[in-house]
Amino acid sequence: MKVLELFAGVGGFRVGLEHADKTLYQTMWSNQFEPARKSQDAFEVYDYHFPETDNINIDIAKISDERFAEMDADMIVGGFPCQDYSVARTLSSEMGIEGKKGVLFWEIIRATRIIKPKYLVLENVDRLLKSPSKQRGRDFAIMLSSFNKLGYSVEWRVINAAEYGRAQRRRRVYFFVYRNDLPFAKINDKKFENIDLIDSDEQHRYDDYIYHDGLFARQFPIIDKPYKGRADQYELSDDIAEVSDTFVGKVWNTGVMRHGRYYTIDTEPTHDEKPTPIKDILQSESEVNEKFYVDDQEKIEKFAYLRGPKKIQRKSADGHEYTFSEGGMSPYENLDLPSRTMLTSEGSINRSTHWLNINNRYRLITPIEAERLQDFPDNWTKIKKTAKGDVEVSDRMRMFFMGNALVTTVIERIGLELKKINTIE
Repeated sequence: MKVLELFAGVGGFRVGLEHADKTLYQTMWSNQFEPARKSQDAFEVYDYHFPETDNINIDIAKISDERFAEMDADMIVGGFPCQDYSVARTLSSEMGIEGKKGVLFWEIIRATRIIKPKYLVLENVDRLLKSPSKQRGRDFAIMLSSFNKLGYSVEWRVINAAEYGRAQRRRRVYFFVYRNDLPFAKINDKKFENIDLIDSDEQHRYDDYIYHDGLFARQFPIIDKPYKGRADQYELSDDIAEVSDTFVGKVWNTGVMRHGRYYTIDTEPTHDEKPTPIKDILQSESEVNEKFYVDDQEKIEKFAYLRGPKKIQRKSADGHEYTFSEGGMSPYENLDLPSRTMLTSEGSINRSTHWLNINNRYRLITPIEAERLQDFPDNWTKIKKTAKGDVEVSDRMRMFFMGNALVTTVIERIGLELKKINTIE
């Protein structure tokens, strides 16, 4: 199966898929470009590990239609940036939509329209399902409508990696997109013809596909009833601009869209898999460089302040005074629990930074520990390939990479299930 990896970062999708089956999943092309930075560190790390493939380091919008047409990819994967997806009518657009400048999701749609892959596997932050705040669910509905217009179905699930055995409480929404003319899609057509919302006293129930038969259901089991009875269905307009203007539906953390009609439910994991505690991914103290320890009392007090409760008087740009309140958090990480979500600011003096107290000494997590929280191999981000040769990457940049990355074992499990689905083809 030939794979195109977009918004590739340091290769999280590729690492996960190759762990699932390196022979089946052959990543032939990748694109990684950071427009705000002169140095293309993430691309250079990717190119160091995978120099044999066609790795493209330009703005995705500058990849021509002709170059996409040369890519006979069976699957497109990527974790695309979360932006504003509102659309407007335009006579010049073949799709009849025009995203605001810099909206990168439309580049995925463009690549899909040209390449026509069998599958896509995509990832984004879970707040996408509630975006924008003034018209919740609109952005996601636009995406569903866009794939429907191209002849694809979409299954989605918000997955917290720690609820499926991993060491980080990282919630992300994953899409499995498949072409409607595939045998897998046709097998499920009869199920979706009969799917219906059934009312009972306290719950709504959908077809077994969502609970048992879908890709996510088989790899990431859920309790087979909606959480607090939250279940909805919605018919999407064929006019994507109309969806943008008028959408008023709901989108829960699990769902499936077929032929413009989607079913969505709020689900809970079965909790059959115990999370991995932070202590299980830490390096031994003899392996930790002294530079990661913090003995400076001023910095220790700064972390205590940042993590503590506070009420601060502030003034807005228009002169309005208000009180900013923030609840307290534990003074340092509980090593018996999975970690909090890692951000790109990891390692800085920041409330979100992981702050460890081991043997009565404070320290930060190391780049290797950050890689382990995302299930990358140790030292995956240590070296980058440049025009001047192989160069070591700074600790700060390695943390930034991991804050942007995904938990690769989630992709591995998706790859294992997709392997079964692909045998139908």
